[in-house]
Amino acid sequence: MMLSRLKPAVGGAPQPADKRKKKGRRIPQLEELLGQRDFTGAIALLEFKRHVGAQDEDTDLWIGYCAFHLGDYKRALEEYEALTKRPDCNTDVWVNLACTYFFLGMYSQAEEGALKAPKSRLQNRLLFHLAHKFGDEKKLMSFHQNLQDITEDQLSLASIHYMRSHYQEAIDIYKRILLDNREFLALNVYVALCYYKLDYYDVSQEVLAVYLQQVPDSTIALNLKACNHFRLYNGKAAEAELKSLMDSASTSFEFAKELIKHNLVVFRGGEGALQVLPPLVDVIPEARLNLVIYYLRQDDVQEAYNLIKDLESTTPQEYILKGVVNAVLGQEMGSRDHLKIAQQFFQLVGGSASECDTIPGRQCMASCFFLLRQFDDVLIYLNSVKSYFYNDDTFNFNYAQAKAATGNTSEAEEISAGGQSFTVLSAF
Repeated sequence: MMLSRLKPAVGGAPQPADKRKKKGRRIPQLEELLGQRDFTGAIALLEFKRHVGAQDEDTDLWIGYCAFHLGDYKRALEEYEALTKRPDCNTDVWVNLACTYFFLGMYSQAEEGALKAPKSRLQNRLLFHLAHKFGDEKKLMSFHQNLQDITEDQLSLASIHYMRSHYQEAIDIYKRILLDNREFLALNVYVALCYYKLDYYDVSQEVLAVYLQQVPDSTIALNLKACNHFRLYNGKAAEAELKSLMDSASTSFEFAKELIKHNLVVFRGGEGALQVLPPLVDVIPEARLNLVIYYLRQDDVQEAYNLIKDLESTTPQEYILKGVVNAVLGQEMGSRDHLKIAQQFFQLVGGSASECDTIPGRQCMASCFFLLRQFDDVLIYLNSVKSYFYNDDTFNFNYAQAKAATGNTSEAEEISAGGQSFTVLSAF
């Protein structure tokens, strides 16, 4: 629509060129739009050139590039696939197509496309990430060795650290890059996300504020701020932070809309879970976990088990939740096998070097010893975290049971805040 304004109205006299220039009415150059990261504007310009037959040999490639950076991976896929079918196709297009496949979750096609591309740093980074997705440690280390001390490679390494829950290692890389590149403001969001994962919500907020001062309408940053508020305060405070994004154009990316819908279910205590979460189970990893938690809270243990039984756990949260589900199912069915599996999951998390000194890690060890009926050990771990759960009924009930089991019935009566039966949900 803006391009049509360059033409005079029907019957109107044409404006002199110098007058049009004063009003700033000119077609922006592609380089300008790309420099401003105005990919929507760039696509409009490129499609206009294509429509009037003024395109050059790179027009289709640039449209694919812009669509990719807008998050419109299906459109980028169409452009790149069309290019690969041309007899004069530049082989570099294959790595672009492979990256598009990757972001669409089509990992086998991504690997196939990447291997058709000539060797490059981008190809190595993509294969590095694919090795992580496939769980191929041998290939992962091979591509890791090819990484160089350049920004793009180090950012790729940091992201792998993050996905493997090595948050401090990721922070170290991001901070090192920021020391030499203060203008890389988005890295503050990555650092803040790592601190969030480490449960340092206050620190996460401080680091995030640096970015939000410069980019106050960032969907990802505001969403992370809302998550911090949820952890620090409550769901209502978190939802208030998302209010400005609800009808904002900045949420035009589908992944952002889905992410916000998912988080609103969490902030609202599970409201709308069955409508929102099932379609997101294979899109947002946390959607499966939160749907499992919803089923547990509805006492639908079998549905929770069906949803998580085949999940290959890679994070402490996944191991903990599998432990919780097996413990509850074992109690309901009187199954020693499920209780043993639960005990092993809790011990795995609570005994790990990265989790042993965290609150969830200590809760896991308490749950492990509870299932083993070693209540003196249960109290050691519960005593170490009880100040964090002063008004938590579930925690106090479990604490009271452990006290009673060790013969401290009077203390158990004082502590007990009510409840129906022992549950290790407090470990999550």
